[in-house]
Amino acid sequence: MDRSDAEILWDVARVLARDAAEVSRPAHAKPPRPLPPLLFFTDPRRTPRPWETAARLPEGAGVVFRHFGSEDARDAALRLRAVTAARGVLLLVGLDAALADAVGADGLHLPERRADSAPAFKAARPHWLITGALHAGGSPDAPGFDARVLSPVFPAGGASAATAALGVEAFRRCAAASPVPVYALGGVDAGNADELIGSGACGLAGVGAVRAAFGG
Repeated sequence: MDRSDAEILWDVARVLARDAAEVSRPAHAKPPRPLPPLLFFTDPRRTPRPWETAARLPEGAGVVFRHFGSEDARDAALRLRAVTAARGVLLLVGLDAALADAVGADGLHLPERRADSAPAFKAARPHWLITGALHAGGSPDAPGFDARVLSPVFPAGGASAATAALGVEAFRRCAAASPVPVYALGGVDAGNADELIGSGACGLAGVGAVRAAFGG
């Protein structure tokens, strides 16, 4: 029987997570808890009801809630926290540490422009997972981070639509140079996810493809 897109993404993500766990990394880079194999990134425009997708994610997956200043950010974050807690899914909040504290999130995701603030957040909240965006040409140095999210790997939509895709080989080189695990984001879907097996990615991340695969 053919597998669904959701099953393909989750199966590949778990293979990547398993393989990445076998890579020796510095002791200080060890996350405070296991990294989710799959990260669902929200977007007020592209994922207007993210809690519906979150309610269908497998146990052990993660959600990165990015509100970009939307007026209903707190309400949406609370709904996501309720759903993710019930599902055994981790919740990270994009940039907004105050909101992450307020809703009892599991961590914080930082845009690349705020990468230098990661050590302070990690020192203040060592129990949080701290992830950060990384783009082609960016520094792989990662003090304070538990993982980076590198994009775009494949041609992508959204904010990455005008950015040239890295491709698997360039992603592999970046992942190998990183002192912390690296997720693959950008244009990743059920049709190409298996191309990342052996690339060094620790998991998959997505916006529209995850929403389409898991519904909501």
